[in-house]
Amino acid sequence: MNTLWQQWIYRLFLLWFSVGVVLVGFDLLPPYLEWANLVFLVLTGVLAIIYFLKSFGLVKGWIISTIIFVVSMSVEHIGTVYGVFFGNYTYNDDFGLKLFDVPVAIGFAWLMVIGSSHAIVERLFSNKAVLLKILIGAGLSVGMDLILDPVSAVVKEYWIWNQGGLYYDIPFSNFAGWFVLAALFFIVVYLFRSESLDLDWQRRLFTVYVLVTCMFAFIGLLNGLWLASFFSSVILIVLLGMRVFYARS
Repeated sequence: MNTLWQQWIYRLFLLWFSVGVVLVGFDLLPPYLEWANLVFLVLTGVLAIIYFLKSFGLVKGWIISTIIFVVSMSVEHIGTVYGVFFGNYTYNDDFGLKLFDVPVAIGFAWLMVIGSSHAIVERLFSNKAVLLKILIGAGLSVGMDLILDPVSAVVKEYWIWNQGGLYYDIPFSNFAGWFVLAALFFIVVYLFRSESLDLDWQRRLFTVYVLVTCMFAFIGLLNGLWLASFFSSVILIVLLGMRVFYARS
């Protein structure tokens, strides 16, 4: 059963999204409110934690959430120091509180990506083999990053790539690293047996994936990131089409 505070966190996310998509999209957010972007990412991560708790129970849900947060922050730290796994990049100082030179919001962003991708996999591909679900989940994670990274690096300049690439000067190693790390996280998730199937929170995390991707695609369109916005639009059309199809079947 949904507790009141969990429902209010989801409503707060919807409100934050509704206001933020206009302010950030049209560059109306004043400098003294830049922290609002970080709160948005933290909110999405908290929603993912709630989803894992609902799906796997209190103990296993916290174990999964902690592993995703700690490992992602550790890998990001190694990446910024040694330039391995994702590539050579550095975070700017205006991306909020840092832990070992990595913004804490990044750990929550990884929780959101994995949690929302898992919700989609279980919503649309629940009867498939675990290996296939791991690959699809990792693919969905990379699919979101196809718009997250260009907007965050090129438009917002939350981080700077110190090496080039064909896709908005982002190296291919970034997306390869994302796929590998996301696949590892999905392996961890599927090592635990789900204790319950909360359809409400599954739908909510599905919605989180769609809304976050839509917001970044909108910002991308307004800033001339046509290819990235096109890729994310195709992904969303396919996912929403499949959702409607399964809802009617």
